[in-house]
Amino acid sequence: MAGAKTPGRGDLRIAAVDIGTNAVRLLVADSIAGRLEDVARRVVITRLGQGVDGTRVLHPDAVERTLSVLGGYGASMAELAVDRKRAVATSALRDAADAGEFLTAAAEVLGVDPEVIEGAEEALLSFRGATSGRDDPAPDEPILVIDVGGGSTEFVVGIDEPTYSASVDIGSVRLTERYLGASPADPQMVDDAQRHVADLFGSELELPPVGRAIGVAGTVTTLAAAQLDLEVYDRASVDGTVLTGEQLRAMVARLATLTVEQIAAIPSMDPARAPVILGGAIVAEQALVASGRTRLTVSESDILDGIALSICGF
Repeated sequence: MAGAKTPGRGDLRIAAVDIGTNAVRLLVADSIAGRLEDVARRVVITRLGQGVDGTRVLHPDAVERTLSVLGGYGASMAELAVDRKRAVATSALRDAADAGEFLTAAAEVLGVDPEVIEGAEEALLSFRGATSGRDDPAPDEPILVIDVGGGSTEFVVGIDEPTYSASVDIGSVRLTERYLGASPADPQMVDDAQRHVADLFGSELELPPVGRAIGVAGTVTTLAAAQLDLEVYDRASVDGTVLTGEQLRAMVARLATLTVEQIAAIPSMDPARAPVILGGAIVAEQALVASGRTRLTVSESDILDGIALSICGF
């Protein structure tokens, strides 16, 4: 029957694609009675931002890896009969002088034109994703959402809607390429990296007082899984985990003593994230310090969920 829906399917099936500096992600969800129900989630680390901080152009290998994954996502969206889709690109493609050629190729394999969004919109989408559907123990206190990406870190404060946001051009990939070229990392490298991030946050942030801080995206969720000593990565276990400043400092100290191969062997670790997780941990540690808070609540909902909500107009 023309227009018939797949059994069990909602009135609208949407797909959100997040083309990040380190990872490329897909969410397919059904809109059912004003909420989104996951159909599929996928994440592949492609390091699209490889070398962009220094060269300001995309590395051919990174382009090839990313387009291959996006081609698979395009096929999945077609197979799942998606009604609406939106693809968003962030830091790496904001910085790359040759982003246009990549975007044209990405549109061909995805069936939708990726949008290169500015840091302010990235922060807004992260906030909406992180705070959607959550019970806030202090509903009248502003929440700070910290999104540690590969190329940038977003800070956004609000209660129901954002009232402050900032995007700082430092993330796991960018910091690794600037300071952390060896593993195990030389203690001076780690000190220099921490000081660099602290200085950036100190000069670029004017955060208002907040009640609590929520951390989102792959760096933070990976650190949470490691802190929990999970044998395999599990979204349900990670979501809602609290990381303290002391725990983040201890993770930085531990990761700095390990080789990339040893980091990759951590049971819950995606091996492709191992080369940049120390850099990400330093950024997360310093972001919490800059926030003035001592605890970071980890959320599995982030910019990808915010993109999905934007498609539905929620």
